[in-house]
Amino acid sequence: MDGDYHPRERIVYDGKRMRKPVQRRTVDYNSTVVKWLEDRVHQRDYRDLCALQFHSRYIPELLPSIAYRHRPISSICTKHIHTSINKQKCPINTIEWFPQAHRLITGASSGEFTLWNGLTFNFETILQAHEHSIRAMTWSHDSNWMISGDQGGRIKYWQPNMNNVKEFQGHTQSIRDISFAPTDLKFVSCADDSSAVIWDFEKATSDIHLKGHGWDVKCCEWHPQRGLVATGSKDNLVKLWDPRTGDNVSTLHGHKNAITRVRFNQNGNWLLTCSRDQMVKMFDIRKMQTMKTFKGHNREVTALAWHPQHEELFVSGSFTGSILFWLVRMDVHQSEIATAHDGAVWDLAWHPLGHLLASGSNDNTTKFWCRNRPGDLADDTHILFNQQPPPEPEMPSAGVSERASGFGLGGPTAIPGVSSSSSSSMFPGLGGN
Repeated sequence: MDGDYHPRERIVYDGKRMRKPVQRRTVDYNSTVVKWLEDRVHQRDYRDLCALQFHSRYIPELLPSIAYRHRPISSICTKHIHTSINKQKCPINTIEWFPQAHRLITGASSGEFTLWNGLTFNFETILQAHEHSIRAMTWSHDSNWMISGDQGGRIKYWQPNMNNVKEFQGHTQSIRDISFAPTDLKFVSCADDSSAVIWDFEKATSDIHLKGHGWDVKCCEWHPQRGLVATGSKDNLVKLWDPRTGDNVSTLHGHKNAITRVRFNQNGNWLLTCSRDQMVKMFDIRKMQTMKTFKGHNREVTALAWHPQHEELFVSGSFTGSILFWLVRMDVHQSEIATAHDGAVWDLAWHPLGHLLASGSNDNTTKFWCRNRPGDLADDTHILFNQQPPPEPEMPSAGVSERASGFGLGGPTAIPGVSSSSSSSMFPGLGGN
């Protein structure tokens, strides 16, 4: 037969046209959750968990983050999975997972909502939600409503099917943050008009105006259990308010520049704040004192997010596009994604199960990050470790690559460059005390 043999390319029908098949990377949590539900019937606690070694044969034994509550460092997500970009490129200001975690919704400076699949990370739909840049959005605790705010001061109510049922003018200037009360009957919003407002959700009317900041209010957060609201402003102050009376309960002085984020921990005792002074601070609201200061960023800290399953793990993003992972009991960050984005990281959102991290940036992209599997090599170009890898053991296990690195959960194996989370020092509030 004359000429070279050229195999015929496989063509499939994708629902619209014939095209080459596209293989998408996916992170499916269903098998790990099913295995955990089956195994935990016969287990007392973490003492009976299978110890994962740094080899790919242990991948089927990997469990969801909730199974490793004794080892929060196992939920650090530094492995890049996918980069999502809108056809109309524009900065991504805010991102939120749907309550069922089957989709991620992003709010862009063009005023558009974009929905991305939570398993394969492909585009699903897009809609023009606001006339101005979307600045904030949040879901209610009962998962039935979402509220969004834009740069023009407009507030909108959305149902899970993305049906807009209510719209009103909330502020005279750009809205910066929105947070629901634990009962979902009220919510708080803040804006560049130097005020924060407590709203009645059903009536869509303002109840109380929280006035006391001397400059733009950049962030706000309602306490997860109590009637307490925290706000951060461009005047370098963090204020705590009584939402029933509008009184200023306390003022926290700790930062030397504008406050960019305030976030309550799920235990209700810790308040995490970040600022343009390149620092992240954690306050104990029972004592109204600074518990710890985290220094690691070399530019403004622009985003914060507590892990949904591990109360002592959180992540921060900076103006340079780097993402750092922290444990509250450790002085240094545990891992760093130095080149996560080419622009400022505006928002970070954990998957409700804690095995995925999404980041939205000024470089017009939304990126997805996941945990490293047992046996994965720590050679990702995004990752920078905080310390030098430990020396190799004298007698390595047979069949394990010398360059392999992984979890080692439940055993003595450590992740190269990642500090151990074990420490005798304890913080007030850890473990729900």
